[in-house]
Amino acid sequence: MARRCQLSGKQSGFGAQVSHSHRVTKRKFKVNLVSRKVFLEDENRWVKLRISARMLRTLNKKGPKAIIKKYKMDPSVLKAAKVISKPALTQKATTAA
Repeated sequence: MARRCQLSGKQSGFGAQVSHSHRVTKRKFKVNLVSRKVFLEDENRWVKLRISARMLRTLNKKGPKAIIKKYKMDPSVLKAAKVISKPALTQKATTAA
C-alpha cells in the first residue's frame, strides 16, 4: 500500500540531508499516517481511513463531509474506504424449561 493520505493525497517527498561538514545526501520525508475509524452520520456506518496526522486534526474539527467539500474531492473517496461492520449480535432464544 502506498504511503498516501486517503483524504488530502499527501505523500512522501524527497530532499537533501545535510551533515555538519555540509555533505549532501538524498533522503525521503515520510508522511505521518495513522489508521482511524470514522463514523459517517449521514450514512450511519463506520469507515476505516489511512490519513495523515494533520488531516486527522482537521477531520476532528470540521468533519468528513466538510473536508470532502473543501478539497472538491469526489465523495466516492469515502465509499471506496474499507467499511467496518459490527458483528451481528446473536440473540439467545428464551425458552421455558
